[in-house]
Amino acid sequence: MDFQWYPGHMTKAKRMMQENMKLIDIMIELVDARIPLSSRNPDIDQLAANKSRLILLNKTDMADERVTAQWEEYFKEKGFYVARTNARSGKGVKGTQAIVMDACKEKLERDRKRGIKNRPIRAMIAGIPNVGKSTFINSLVGKACTKTGNKPGVTKGKQWIKLNKNIELLDTPGILWPKFEDQQVGLRLALIGSIRDEILNQDEMAIELIEYLKNHYKGILADRYQVDESEDKVKILEQVAMNRNCKMKGNELDYEKASKILLEEFRNGKLGKISLEVPEEIKEA
Repeated sequence: MDFQWYPGHMTKAKRMMQENMKLIDIMIELVDARIPLSSRNPDIDQLAANKSRLILLNKTDMADERVTAQWEEYFKEKGFYVARTNARSGKGVKGTQAIVMDACKEKLERDRKRGIKNRPIRAMIAGIPNVGKSTFINSLVGKACTKTGNKPGVTKGKQWIKLNKNIELLDTPGILWPKFEDQQVGLRLALIGSIRDEILNQDEMAIELIEYLKNHYKGILADRYQVDESEDKVKILEQVAMNRNCKMKGNELDYEKASKILLEEFRNGKLGKISLEVPEEIKEA
């Protein structure tokens, strides 16, 4: 599969981030804990080069805890502040305020020396589409101040949100990069639902997911779908279709229906806590 997806509003969003960078003290970047590197936008490192940085590993309730701990270490070694959150349940969300204050303590000290008091920390919050950014902000602020949705691209414009007297947040639309240099990145994003399903081949995605689960999470497919994991990935999808009674007219197997079931159950956490990338297996640009 060839993944390329860059709607015009995302180009606009990048330009807007660039223009607002001088207004902020810290960049908060939300990533999906199941694919922390693939769900980052590489442009942000360049855009926020001189700012304090906080990476929030969101949706930790769906990711493999052991792997999430490895990612936490990975980002800390690169100089980021890191926190784990689950925006939907609110777990870890409130604690991010203290981390923001800690990350900006040098800036606050500089302000104090210059006689500037009570100027709030200004934070920009960014993340690719469908990573849970609006849900996180609503959970942090405690009221529905941004639109939320489980479809990519719900946030369209920028808005400032006063968190308290110490912190103000600048929300931005989710942005993706113009081209996936590594097609595996595109695949991982597609698997978690960050790219619209309508433009993708779901059978191929399901087959790739089967292959990954066979290699990294032995037994999950056998337990859930009563399949023989020693078979090849196409045969396993066939067995899922048979065991879940995915049939078309004429009693033919409906692979598309079986693929949808598999992808949906993975995304809903019914297959368990699964991470799709681990630090030691990632090749970085």
